[in-house]
Amino acid sequence: ALDVGCGPGALTSELIRRVGVDAVSAFDPSPPFVDACASRHPGLDVRLGRAEAIPFGDGTFDLVLAQLVLHFVSDGPQTAAEMRRVAQPGATIAACVWDFAGGMVMLRAFWDAALAIDPEAPDEARTMRFGKAGEIAELFTDAGYRDVRETTLTVASDYASFDELWAGFLLGIGPAGAFCRSLPDDRREAMRVDLHRRLGSPAAGLTLTATAHCAIGRAP
Repeated sequence: ALDVGCGPGALTSELIRRVGVDAVSAFDPSPPFVDACASRHPGLDVRLGRAEAIPFGDGTFDLVLAQLVLHFVSDGPQTAAEMRRVAQPGATIAACVWDFAGGMVMLRAFWDAALAIDPEAPDEARTMRFGKAGEIAELFTDAGYRDVRETTLTVASDYASFDELWAGFLLGIGPAGAFCRSLPDDRREAMRVDLHRRLGSPAAGLTLTATAHCAIGRAP
């Protein structure tokens, strides 16, 4: 199994749990993420590389997965071609991307609060690809994958407090975190207050759901 754009290794961990570290490989374009994934999973074959030029040989894998990656790649068709290249004939290839328009409650509320203070904020529903129904399936079909089907995946995240949620944005990870960190202190605080309101002004813990669009196909 190959984890495309593994980040620090969340999906990698699940793959290893299911099939063992010797049957899993991973890569990411970020050296800190590669280092984190390697430290988290001793013995894992994890490499530095981009999805547009996957650093593994032809026909190597019978499972190729890209979790929350396609919206960051510079060339979607090239990435789909690379995922097909490293897959064995008949291998399962799958990818998912958050539904930024409304299915990802946390990010939708975040960007609505961001747009309230800056109409030019880089709302991921506007700037990112593959977050709408049918987009990943179309990419896979155009790449020649067989038996392409689409579904949705919904998860829930629990937070002990709103402050725990907000602290995640302050780390500067991803477009939302980068935007949050870029704000002057007064505007960041105004956005924090607005986001808290948009999430129902929770006084204690909260649970937020998120839905991703997912497509699954087979390598020819």
